Amino acid sequence: MLTKKGAATRQRIIEAAADEIRESGVGAATLDDICRRSGTGKSQLFHYFPEGKEQLLMAVAEWEAARVIEDQQPYLGQLTSWEAWRQWRDVVIERYRRQGVHCPLGVLITEIGRHTPAAQAVTRQLLEQWQRQVEVGIENMRESGSISRDIDPVRASAALIAAIQGGVTILMSTGTADHLEAALDLYLDYLRIGALV
Repeated sequence: MLTKKGAATRQRIIEAAADEIRESGVGAATLDDICRRSGTGKSQLFHYFPEGKEQLLMAVAEWEAARVIEDQQPYLGQLTSWEAWRQWRDVVIERYRRQGVHCPLGVLITEIGRHTPAAQAVTRQLLEQWQRQVEVGIENMRESGSISRDIDPVRASAALIAAIQGGVTILMSTGTADHLEAALDLYLDYLRIGALV
């Protein structure tokens, strides 16, 4: 169990590593660079991450995954009106426009090994949390009569997360958010039309 000071030092190392990776890339970010940026020594770094760089990368990936959800708040947690859905849609598009072709989480997961149990667990947990919050939003809209009861919240929320991830993948390949924007707009149209049927 870490002390409050120890937890703060560990988090400082994680955030310094994330910044270094964003600027230099995973391969170029050395432990020395991360120590310098975080104001810690290697002995401190290995105290919190005894397995070295891979363990640190895993911690950064977990932190980046949490930020994906945090960056969408408070809108993602309050999808109770069409205006709230529109605001959330704008936040998602803006987040990925700012990110551009570089996805820190995607790069980290690839570096750790996309098919390792640890990397899969981080990705799965992120997608499950994200989908669940969208699902709750759909359920809320169904309860208020704003969305048809014929729309299945589980399948509809799964489809939305898949659409976002597809749009983000294209953005990373082309540098344009047009496909992501189209996917979100068509999805919201689908929910609205469902309310009228």
